[in-house]
Amino acid sequence: MPGARFGLVVADTDGRELIAIAPDERFVPASNTKVLTTITAFATLPVDAPDGAGATVRLDGGDVVLAGHGDARLSGGADCTSNCLAALADAVAARTRTVRDVVGDDTAFPDERWPSGMGWNNMATRSGTGISALSLDDNEWPLLIRPGPDGRAAVTTDGYYRLDDRLVVAPGPTAIDADRAPGSDLVRLTGTIAPDAAVQRIRIGVEDPAHRAAWRLAALLRERGVRVAGRIVARHRPADRGDDPARRGALPPVRPPAPPVLATLTPGPLATDIATINTDSQNLHAELLLRRAGALRGTGSVADGLAAVERTMAAAGVPRIAWDVSDGSGMSTYNRVTPRAMVRLIGWAGAQPWGRRWLATLPVAGVTGTLARRFRGTPLEGRLRAKTGSLSGTGALAGTLVAASGRTLTFAAYANDVPGGGSGAAALDRALLAVAAAN
Repeated sequence: MPGARFGLVVADTDGRELIAIAPDERFVPASNTKVLTTITAFATLPVDAPDGAGATVRLDGGDVVLAGHGDARLSGGADCTSNCLAALADAVAARTRTVRDVVGDDTAFPDERWPSGMGWNNMATRSGTGISALSLDDNEWPLLIRPGPDGRAAVTTDGYYRLDDRLVVAPGPTAIDADRAPGSDLVRLTGTIAPDAAVQRIRIGVEDPAHRAAWRLAALLRERGVRVAGRIVARHRPADRGDDPARRGALPPVRPPAPPVLATLTPGPLATDIATINTDSQNLHAELLLRRAGALRGTGSVADGLAAVERTMAAAGVPRIAWDVSDGSGMSTYNRVTPRAMVRLIGWAGAQPWGRRWLATLPVAGVTGTLARRFRGTPLEGRLRAKTGSLSGTGALAGTLVAASGRTLTFAAYANDVPGGGSGAAALDRALLAVAAAN
C-alpha cells in the first residue's frame, strides 16, 4: 500500500519477540489509547466495589442542584432500570413542590470538554461529545427520523436543541447529514430519506452535558408536579492549566459547606463499565475513566489522569520515549505509541493478578463489539482478543491471539498515513492471519 506506514510486533508468553517490523517507530494509536487508560484503571482504581461516583441531588436554598462525580452511566430514559435520574427527581418531589433554579454541577472535574488534538468536526458527533463529571445518556441527543406523507421527513426529538430540518423524501438511498456548529444550539438536517425507509436513529454530541442533565431533571420534576420557577443553569470549574504564574500552586477557593444531599445513586462496579469501554470503544466513558484515575492524586484534570498513565507505564517498564498521549480515548491525533511499547504493556498487564479480567474486557474476533464483523469464518474467529482503533488514515489492533500451534501470542499492529483516509484494517487482518498460521 504505497504511502502507508506499518508496524507489527508479536511476542510469545515469555516476552520473546517473534516478529518485529518498525518496532520502535511511533504510530498514532487511535482507540488503542484505551488500552493505556483501562490498564491504568485496573492498576489504580477499586474497580470491583460499588461505584461511589454516582450523581447526587440536594436542595440549596430554593435551588435544586444535580451534581456529577465522574460516573458515566447516569440515565434519564423512560425505560431506565438502574442508575436512573428519575430516582433523584423522586427525592426532590418528596420534599418540595416548587424549586427555583435547576443547576447541573460538574465541578468535580475541571471543565475540559474535548481532548487536545481532537478534530473540531467531531464535536457534533457521538464520538466527540462533550466530557463532563455530570454526564447523562452518554451525552448524546437522539433524533428519530422517518419519511412523512408530505414529501418532508418527520423528526422526533425532545426539544433540547433547535432544529433546522431540510430533509426531503425522495426515491433512492437514504443519505442524512446532521451537523451542529461549535457553540451553536441549532442542529441542521440535510439530505434525503427514502419513502419506504425504516426509522433512522441519529445521535448528536452534546456541547454542555451538565446543562443538558439539569434540563432533563427539570422535565422530570415537572412530570412529578414540581414547579420550576427559575432557570436551567450549569456550574463549571475552570481548568487551571498552570499558565498563570499568580495561580500556579495556589489552593482552590474555600467554599461554604454544601447543604445535605437528598439522594445519591450508586452505580455497579467500575469493571463493568471498563468492559463497555473496550468492547464498544466508548470514548466518553474512557475520558471520564482517565479523569477518575487522575483524581486519586490530583484534581481530576486531564493532566492528572495522564500522570497516572505515566506511573502505570513506568511500572510496566515501558520507556518514556516510546509513547505520548493527550487523552484517554484516542480521539487526539497527538497520541503516539510504538508497537514494542504496546506489546510490553499488554504482557505486563497479563502478569498482574487482574490481568485475565482486563483481557476479558476486549472484544472477541468475529463475536463481540468492534470485532464482531472481523475475522468471521477465519481460523482467528473466537481466538483473538484485541482493542481496535481507527481514525482517518489510521488503523490499530493490539491484544492476544491463539496461533495454529495453540500458543498464545501478544501483538500490536498499526497502519498510519493510509491513502484516502482508510484504516488499513484489511491489511492488518491479513498479516495477523499469516502470523497465526505460521506459529
